[in-house]
Amino acid sequence: MAFDVLDEHEQGELVRKWVRENWLSIVIGIGLGVVLLFGWQQWRTHRANRDMDAAVQYDALGTDMTKKDYDAAKLIAAKLKSDYAGTPYAVFAAMREAEIATQKGDADGALASLDWAWQHAGIDALKTTVGVNLVRVQLARGKAQEALDFIGKLPKNGFDSVTAELRGDALVALDRKDDARAAYAEALAKLEPGAPNRGFIEMKLSDLGAAATAATPAKADAEKKNS
Repeated sequence: MAFDVLDEHEQGELVRKWVRENWLSIVIGIGLGVVLLFGWQQWRTHRANRDMDAAVQYDALGTDMTKKDYDAAKLIAAKLKSDYAGTPYAVFAAMREAEIATQKGDADGALASLDWAWQHAGIDALKTTVGVNLVRVQLARGKAQEALDFIGKLPKNGFDSVTAELRGDALVALDRKDDARAAYAEALAKLEPGAPNRGFIEMKLSDLGAAATAATPAKADAEKKNS
């Protein structure tokens, strides 16, 4: 008999029979739902507390950096990287660690800290920020080709002018002047007119001179006389 033609009593009996046969599954399902809900809330609370603890630690690191107490700052950075690696504060700490290494002339140490930050940066904007600094360290180490290759790995998310300028710097170091001009021109095209670093990029472009696409008039006349 089809279910839709059963009377209310028969429908009720079927429901009660189904409940008697499946009560254990129902109880288990409700129990699991409660446990999962409680676990989710506990996890969110733990995550919030963890982020707050990391923020407090990072604030202390900033205070130590201001006081130039770099040894204390490095200890906090190490703790953030080991105990709070899943938070953005650990990435920020690694970048400050790289800053300390750079100030001490330790390019390899700066690169190691930035590489850690790159591996643990969870969002594209943060990853690009770290990557830009990585490229600068590579250029400072004289690794222009490695820097140029790495630029291609950076996420595309609004840092186009910065990455184009760095590409130009790498190309200059590789003596690829025409490509460098194009990169600096791209950087200027993607930069706001009133940007403070616009003049600096224009200076870099000017230092390369105009591309020699045609002979000067004097040179052309001399070539005609010699022919």
